[in-house]
Amino acid sequence: IFQVGPKKEVAECKEKFASSADPTVSQAFMLDRVFNPEGKSLPPMRGFKYSSWSPLGCDSNGRCLLAALTMDNRLTIHANLNRLQWVQLVDLTEIYGERLYEASYKLSKADTPRGELGDFSEFQRRHSMQTPVRMEWSGICTTQQVKHNNECRDVGSVLLAVLFENGNIAVWQFQLPFLGKESITSCNTIDSGITSPSVLSWWEYEHNNRKMSGLIVGSAFGPVKILPVNLKAVKGYFTLRQPVVLWQEMDQLPVHSIKCIPLYHPYQKCSCSLVVAARGAYVFWCLLLISKAGLNVHNSHVTGLHSLPIVSMTADKQNGTVYTCSSDGKVRQLIPIFTDVALKFEHQLIKLAEVFGSVRTHGIAVSPCGAYLAVITTEGMTNGLHPVNKNYQVQFVTLKTFEEAAAQLLESSVQNLFRQVDLTDLVRWKILKDKHIPQFLQEALDKKIESCGSTYFWRFKLFLLRILYQSMQKAPSEVMWRPSHEDAKILVSDSPGMGSTEDDQEEGTSKQASKQSLCDTGKGMDIDDTADDSLPQSSDIGGREPMEEKLLEIQAHIEAVEMHLTREHMKRVLGEVYLHTWITENTSIPTRGVCDFLMSDDGYDDRTARVLIGHILKKMNKQTFPEHCSLCKEILPFTDRKQAVCSNGHIWLRCFLTYQSCQSLVYRRCLLHDSIARHPTPEDPEWIKRLLQGPCTFCDSPVF
Repeated sequence: IFQVGPKKEVAECKEKFASSADPTVSQAFMLDRVFNPEGKSLPPMRGFKYSSWSPLGCDSNGRCLLAALTMDNRLTIHANLNRLQWVQLVDLTEIYGERLYEASYKLSKADTPRGELGDFSEFQRRHSMQTPVRMEWSGICTTQQVKHNNECRDVGSVLLAVLFENGNIAVWQFQLPFLGKESITSCNTIDSGITSPSVLSWWEYEHNNRKMSGLIVGSAFGPVKILPVNLKAVKGYFTLRQPVVLWQEMDQLPVHSIKCIPLYHPYQKCSCSLVVAARGAYVFWCLLLISKAGLNVHNSHVTGLHSLPIVSMTADKQNGTVYTCSSDGKVRQLIPIFTDVALKFEHQLIKLAEVFGSVRTHGIAVSPCGAYLAVITTEGMTNGLHPVNKNYQVQFVTLKTFEEAAAQLLESSVQNLFRQVDLTDLVRWKILKDKHIPQFLQEALDKKIESCGSTYFWRFKLFLLRILYQSMQKAPSEVMWRPSHEDAKILVSDSPGMGSTEDDQEEGTSKQASKQSLCDTGKGMDIDDTADDSLPQSSDIGGREPMEEKLLEIQAHIEAVEMHLTREHMKRVLGEVYLHTWITENTSIPTRGVCDFLMSDDGYDDRTARVLIGHILKKMNKQTFPEHCSLCKEILPFTDRKQAVCSNGHIWLRCFLTYQSCQSLVYRRCLLHDSIARHPTPEDPEWIKRLLQGPCTFCDSPVF
């Protein structure tokens, strides 16, 4: 798949090397799957070597990009553009090969010309400089772009570092949102000087509001060092003056994984950077601290963790906790504790055998907010014998209690439910299990709403009310997705499908794998026990009325919170209209209808909204600019925030981001199917396109 020369010349060289009389050439060529991906009698190379997720906000939907390295060494970038549909956006292996071919396989013009392709060493060199080993994404940074009228505007960008077999590192710079080949800004190649490189990670450090960055490279022979990365036109970006060696001993302990964790030093009263690397059965750590004297480096090893080499390592960047695992099913939790000079680690053993039985572990990962630890396992030995077949499973272990998750959601600086979905999942399952919202959580949330009134806490309240409503509904007697082969007649009112919405079924089904232990516990519970505290017996006709009243009460609370969030977003939309329109200018947004809708409720008394509406009506100069039905040209009145109905009965759904009627057959929907939104059009001004890029106003989910 690599472009190492003209196709005809490459084919001739391959035939020459395969039939060479020198066994060091012919055997090296035939057994190396990089040169010989077909392999003839060897098994086909299917699957993936490595994958890396970008930060949130890199694709057109504000979600993550996926960089995937296949077994045949092809590096591609994929995006989830539509729901449950992944699309390949670019093939970086092909683009990088074309760049090398145009540069005659020289990294710089000063490089001396190498040998011909017919030389086996040159053939190997051209392949090794294109064979990726690892790739990692940086954080999102801001670059300056000059427009045609010489104005500068800030444009988001992200970097992807690709480590190659020969020690070179290609740093790709992509403009956001990443759409494909046209979003590639630049590609620079760095010589790391590391022989037999094995792992790569970004080093990102913030000191006095100045962001520093570099690349940490580890070798299969043991050394670890940080390389400077020079970038142009990146605001507030700095790098090292020269490489910094963190570990230089060639002790033959291969570096398997590297993690960089930003922390705050309580004794030095400044930010610091903790670098941890898995080397054999040990964990190498290095504390980097910038002071007046320069860059301080403290390093050491944590020993006595595992009896076998570490196969996977992950880190919780919220608190700096590190998790390691070996193939014997043992997971270690390492908690950093700062001292006056550097730090030390307290570690404890997590025995998976007590939870899952005898298992072999192949990899671990911690969720973004540290609520879950995902573990890839296969069956362990039984009676001293290995299993005949391997069945890979992803197991989930909870790392936080419900109280810790709720407290973290209340004090979160992110203020986005979608970005904290692992924490909300813990809260959701607690409410579903207990069928009530804990009193301490209700009181703390009410205090937050009263003190600051942020819409984030209103969305959190809406989330809790919806889960409570779901828990109060009658549970189906059978699993909804399992087909029924019985032909028995039943009454519609007694149908098990009547008590659950489509969204609830989908949400419940998607969590069965991650909540296996909870499901198993639920199966063993007595039905009478689960219904005693809050749910009445289904046969108790007299108990149905209180339950229906309770459901109606919860539904009323849900509608009240949704209306509050709608009004707050309407105020934001009207603010954008006021800032970006001239006097009596007609926008596609039903401005007069939104104003009338806000003022239609006598109980709604918001001085900010009244002042804003007064200014807008004065600017509109008695103009109404109503929407018209595209089928019959009748006026579409603004009487409902969810839909518009003309006098002839034509119904159009309204966009929840701009409140325009979606008069087309194609529109977008949020991830949890809360609301719908229209697609941006070329005629839309920039401020309307910016509004249409927002998340769902009810659940913070992206819109597809």
